[in-house]
Amino acid sequence: MTTLRFAALGMDHRHIYGMSQGMIDAGAQLAGWWTEGEPQPVAGFVKRFPDAPRHDDLDAILDDPSIALVLIACRPDKRADLAIKAMRAGKDVMVDKPGCITLDEVKRLRETVGETGRIWSVNFSERFEVPAVTVATELVRSGAIGEVVHTTGLGPHRLNASTRPDWFFDASTYGGILTDIASHQIEQFLHFTGKEDAEITMATVANHANPDHPKFEDFGTLSLRAGAAQGFVRVDWYTADALPNWGDGRLFITGTEGTIELRKYVDVDGRAGANHLFLVNKDECKHVDCADAELPYFSDLANDIRDRTHTACPQERTFRVCELAIEAQRMALEV
Repeated sequence: MTTLRFAALGMDHRHIYGMSQGMIDAGAQLAGWWTEGEPQPVAGFVKRFPDAPRHDDLDAILDDPSIALVLIACRPDKRADLAIKAMRAGKDVMVDKPGCITLDEVKRLRETVGETGRIWSVNFSERFEVPAVTVATELVRSGAIGEVVHTTGLGPHRLNASTRPDWFFDASTYGGILTDIASHQIEQFLHFTGKEDAEITMATVANHANPDHPKFEDFGTLSLRAGAAQGFVRVDWYTADALPNWGDGRLFITGTEGTIELRKYVDVDGRAGANHLFLVNKDECKHVDCADAELPYFSDLANDIRDRTHTACPQERTFRVCELAIEAQRMALEV
């Protein structure tokens, strides 16, 4: 079997580290990388992948027929155009979230996928890179909590303002807090409810704690509905200094016969490590350590590239999640 070769494009966000390592762990080969300028994450990328060559010419990568996949983590307002260029050059694409920041970009991406037959996948890392979500998926699909009727997704993040580039604080370049972070929780709502579409019923954004950055949003909420299922999302940049990691991300899944709680990254003042799952149903009330669970997204994507399938994440869902996040952002700004 031919080894899948990929390249990394854009070092503007540290998420490129996990994206690249995930594909390597799935058996793919990092053929090289390209970025504009010298963004801060370059040093960390070179440290992690010292054998991968840097290319000064983007077209040299796009014109290389041996490279089937490109990973994109450039500035958010540039991701759609770069992805479209890559797909028209015959590459499949994995892009950091937000995959795009306007509805026009979604439209053009849809058209490009339709015309080229390429895969455009957004790495929703708060599902795809969290072993506890793998276990939760198995439990929900087995009927452990009955029909899922509600999800609550919490996405607090650490600001680390001194390390952030200027574009990070301008909603016109990063898309706004709901377009950006809340896309994770919207995708998880669709995933766990088994729905492929939803309606945004409420959305808010605010800047409560960063007056020095007036174009930045540090707090956002939204509600959504799909048939009988409903969801609530809260995202923010308020992780306090004493927390030992970047954020206490949690997911609560309510079913007709039980509940699941995921403490994805930390169990505050509790059990050590990450990936804690708590299951309560008619038969069990227990904690599950999910640290050793697999992360199927990357190997599924590799198989999708080979087989021209969409098992890692349905293509239409990826588009719809981006649309819903952008729609929520627009609704919040109209209030």
